[in-house]
Amino acid sequence: MFPTRIEIIPSDGIVEKVQATVPVSTTLTVTCLPHHGITRTMEASLKLSLLGYNVIPHLSARGLEDRGQLSGILRDCEAAGITEVFAIGGDGPRGAGPYESCLHLLEDIAEYSGGRISAGIAGYPEGHPSVGGLDLLDALLAKQHLATHVVTQMCFSAPKVLDYTALLCREGVGLPVWAGVAGAVPRTKLLALATQIGVGTSLKFLSSKGTLARRLLSGDKYSPESLVSELVAHPDSVAGIHLYSFNRLDRPTWEPMNLPDPDVSEPASA
Repeated sequence: MFPTRIEIIPSDGIVEKVQATVPVSTTLTVTCLPHHGITRTMEASLKLSLLGYNVIPHLSARGLEDRGQLSGILRDCEAAGITEVFAIGGDGPRGAGPYESCLHLLEDIAEYSGGRISAGIAGYPEGHPSVGGLDLLDALLAKQHLATHVVTQMCFSAPKVLDYTALLCREGVGLPVWAGVAGAVPRTKLLALATQIGVGTSLKFLSSKGTLARRLLSGDKYSPESLVSELVAHPDSVAGIHLYSFNRLDRPTWEPMNLPDPDVSEPASA
């Protein structure tokens, strides 16, 4: 199977829902939404890790109150067997805490954990609503020595993701890239929840009537099957799939298809 991680939202009852529906061998990432805060992220992450899941909590730089809070979080992670986090700048106001950017957060994660906790960082194939393209690239170049991989924003176009990975390679960003893909969810549900994780261009796509939209949307339900198929055909460009589940964890939603490992599949005909 192609490497896949499932992102969940730390809403009420999520630990029990995961335990009832998702195999313990699954890697989970736990998002940090502004209206939830880091406390709910860590509560869910610690509980799931102690249940045996491989868990990656999201840490928002602007959501942290002080460095003591970060130090405590990292101690809790180590105690629960969590060895990886996902570091983002976050949507909070600048200056709300000690971290104005993800870079400074990454520096402290490395220092406080002694390198025992690794960190992934975000990438934006379709750009960011408040940060220019060159600034995004410069930020990745500045952070990559403190990170282990890049996870992209939710995207609905394989060519955009592949163009992005090629751009990073040309510009000297050597980190593996995990492609952010929405799970199989009703279109209305996806539109309603996507705003909570900062999706802009993707919302415009889902609201469009273009050829690509018609190909990926079956009636009122979005399916990632064709997008995932295109992405896994390029294992040299994409390290894995980061599946935004929106907490829809029934098996057909988060495991849309049985995909062969690209390393052992038969070569395409000449």
